[in-house]
Amino acid sequence: MKKRNSKGLSPVIATVLLVAMVVVIALIVFLWFKGIQEETVTKFGGENVKLVCDDVHFEASYNNNNLYVSNSGNVPIFELKIKVQGDGSYSTQNLRDASSSWPEMGLNQGGAFSDALIFEGTEIVLIPVLLGDTDKGRKTYVCNEDQHGVVVSI
Repeated sequence: MKKRNSKGLSPVIATVLLVAMVVVIALIVFLWFKGIQEETVTKFGGENVKLVCDDVHFEASYNNNNLYVSNSGNVPIFELKIKVQGDGSYSTQNLRDASSSWPEMGLNQGGAFSDALIFEGTEIVLIPVLLGDTDKGRKTYVCNEDQHGVVVSI
């Protein structure tokens, strides 16, 4: 005896498997694109904060365990990230955490900062951190160290 309905089951299973694979692949691609898209941080009425980093200019020096920073640009610097380098290693910290005298809303245009801070290493790199607006509120953005960091010898 031959079974008459045994051939019809295989195309149904194949179709269900194909539909399931397409749905899974579509979900993976959707989540991948969602992860690539980063939240845009803006400053000064909608300008991307990455472009504003090009307008940040500041000078820094370190003498007798005192750090001096002056903002000579047109952009307020909310915070500075400090990268202490020496002996083939480095450590990072925020100036706001290291110094209690850093201004609450950052270093405005033409502003100056100085404080007694002790660093153990051969040099420090000061990296500007800007405060920008997003859809969800305010957010900090760390500028690129290679382009905007200021190297100071200790």
